[in-house]
Amino acid sequence: MSRIALSRTGHRYGPAGAYALEPFDFEFDEACSYALLGPSGCGKTTMLNIISGLVRPSEGKVLIRGQDVTDVPTAGRNIAQVFQFPVVYQSKTVYENLAFPLVCRGWPRDRIRLRVEEISNLLGLDESLGRRAVGLTADAKQLISLGRGLVRDDVVALLLDEPLTVIDPQLKTHLRRKLKEIIGRSKLTVIYVTHDQNEAMTFAQQVVVMSAGRIVQRGTPEELFEMPGTTYVGYFIGSPAMNLFDAAVSEGGLRIAGATVPVPPEWLATAPEGAFQVGIRPEYVSFADASDPLAIPTRVLGIEDHGSVRVLDVEIGNARAKMKVDRETSVPEGPAALAFAPGKLRVFVDDRLVA
Repeated sequence: MSRIALSRTGHRYGPAGAYALEPFDFEFDEACSYALLGPSGCGKTTMLNIISGLVRPSEGKVLIRGQDVTDVPTAGRNIAQVFQFPVVYQSKTVYENLAFPLVCRGWPRDRIRLRVEEISNLLGLDESLGRRAVGLTADAKQLISLGRGLVRDDVVALLLDEPLTVIDPQLKTHLRRKLKEIIGRSKLTVIYVTHDQNEAMTFAQQVVVMSAGRIVQRGTPEELFEMPGTTYVGYFIGSPAMNLFDAAVSEGGLRIAGATVPVPPEWLATAPEGAFQVGIRPEYVSFADASDPLAIPTRVLGIEDHGSVRVLDVEIGNARAKMKVDRETSVPEGPAALAFAPGKLRVFVDDRLVA
């Protein structure tokens, strides 16, 4: 049984307002980590707050372990939620902050101590347990907020609303790794809200891409990268984004931006009729021998150095595209040729993937 289910759940802020979250069905499976990914205003936090009980949906139901909890207050849902900005008791010590949820539940003192020490060790807060929260940095306070959400052992789900916004960039990677370790051991359902695709793709087992109050696509990070269901997902996922071109079948290949791009004959046999778009990830564009019958004439317009890799701005017909290469790759000067990796072209009709 799924831990959490949303049944035709939608929400408007005000009876005549536009949907912040259009009615939809969705199930969050037990012991799985999810990322709700999308730009500001797409409905991510509204969905999270509906699950936690902070917002009652204007339509539909929320079910936890098969029980309708739509009208059950937050305190009755066994949900832990961590917000974008830290919420701590400033006058209490770090230990007292971490212990507070357990004290409220009547845990024995020795059991509280063992659990608090386990979580503080996991989050690197051991040396701060005796300090008052008021004098700590913002990222240390957010660690306390995370710890309070993790310290309970009766939690159905852990909801994280952009919790690493105030965390030092060097610490973010460490914390994501630690969170994944905790999730693997605790079998928690975790729902993580973010607008950062790198956070979503490195943290979650399932990524839910959202736009304008709708779920556009869900899938593993690999599925979203390799098989984006729409041009929106193709553009939103990946850095740089997927190259997208208006295209049509022509004699000998695809007509893209005034140029004929040769592709294998068997590929043309399955291409749709009329106008459509093709997409190719920058990772799957490479330099080719100009004598190759499938080579695409090009020239390099610019180079961005990203450390271990370089991102090249190249020309295809009268359009531009991106390609990503290792530092060791020799970049030709003047006319050059490109190749698209076999099997990596994606075809979209009316912005939806068809092949």
